[in-house]
Amino acid sequence: QVQLVESGGGLVQAGGSLRLLCTASGDTITIYDMGWFRQAPGKEREFVAVINRSGGRTVYADSVKGRFTISRDNTNNSVYLQMNTLKPDDTAVYYCAGRRRFTYYPTTDSTDYDYWGQGTQVTVSS
Repeated sequence: QVQLVESGGGLVQAGGSLRLLCTASGDTITIYDMGWFRQAPGKEREFVAVINRSGGRTVYADSVKGRFTISRDNTNNSVYLQMNTLKPDDTAVYYCAGRRRFTYYPTTDSTDYDYWGQGTQVTVSS
C-alpha cells in the first residue's frame, strides 16, 4: 500500500507563487506516474500536471502551461508542483495522485490513478 501526503498550500495574492509537495510512503516502488489534480468548489476534479517515473515526460493542462512546473525526486519519494503567476481561478483543493500501471505516455485521466492524498487548499486572492 502507498500513502500520499500533500503540503505547501495556503493563501496567496494573485501573481504570487506557491510550491506544493507530495511525499509518498509505503510500497513506493510500485508508483509510475505521479500527478496533480485540483477541485474547486462546485466543480469536478480536473487534471493539472503529471510526470512519469524517470521525470523525462511531463504533461500540463492548458490552463497552467507556462506557469506551473512539476518535478520529481525519487530518492526522497517526492513530487513537487511549483506554481507561479497564480490567478484567482487557481483556487482549489490540490490532490496528489500515484499510478501503479506503466504506460509509455503519462495519463491525465483521474480514473487511471490508484493512490490519492488528502489534498491541500490553495486560495488565490484578487
